[in-house]
Amino acid sequence: MVTANLPPFARPGSHIDVQVSTMGDADSLSGGTLLMTPLKGPDGRTYAVAQGPLAVGSIAFGGKAAKVQKNFPTAGRIANGAIVERAVGWKLPPSGDLLYELKEPDFTTAARMTEAINNRFGPNTAHSPDSGTVKVLMPLNYKGDVVAFVADLENLDVQADSPARIVVNERTGTIVMGQDVRIATVAISHGNLNLVISEGLDVSQPNPLAAGQTVAAPTTKIEVTEDEGNLVVLHMGVSIGEIAKALNAIGATPRDLIAIFQAIKAAGALHAELRVI
Repeated sequence: MVTANLPPFARPGSHIDVQVSTMGDADSLSGGTLLMTPLKGPDGRTYAVAQGPLAVGSIAFGGKAAKVQKNFPTAGRIANGAIVERAVGWKLPPSGDLLYELKEPDFTTAARMTEAINNRFGPNTAHSPDSGTVKVLMPLNYKGDVVAFVADLENLDVQADSPARIVVNERTGTIVMGQDVRIATVAISHGNLNLVISEGLDVSQPNPLAAGQTVAAPTTKIEVTEDEGNLVVLHMGVSIGEIAKALNAIGATPRDLIAIFQAIKAAGALHAELRVI
């Protein structure tokens, strides 16, 4: 399966990135090359053509009885691997009036953006009807030059309000936390339980003069070991650095941190959004 995103204002001849993944029984795409593949839109028309060598950020080695794998070798990416063949029709409004949609709707960000535009171009140039949009009216001195007006808008400095959020990627074990993440006072205990089950086969041999039979008796050996759990207390309002230091002190791996944050969220002590991707 080959997919790509066609960005706005893409012209024929420009290059875009391509994502490639398998839908069949292929074990790995490492070292593979994508043959020329047309990329079609929902209307059935071809908008780009992709080809080139794949970059796979994973490994997979093994034999008949064992296998070692890191990440997913059945998905890859080709940087600038597709050439745009057809452009999507677009046209800037002749009046120059613009409607900005925020990728992350937020009242604080919308208010800051409106204030910055009005301070630069005059009162009532921009207003925010809601948390996700900002309407901008073109000043008279920019009439007929929409590109210059948009360029000046892009050069305005607006500090976006960053929500308190923890993003977890369970496939790679990656965890990213924003600076505004805070937790309430909570105690965390962490320990590992190791269970080893081994199957064996013992032979029961009767005495030489006994009227018995030699039989095979299966045996099962179970070993359970549990690491000593550590208890750490995180107090209300601690920073990201203090959270990371405390969790590292109890030997938590990235995989363990995912479970720990989910448990803190379930306990109601995490004052942030936990997003799993």
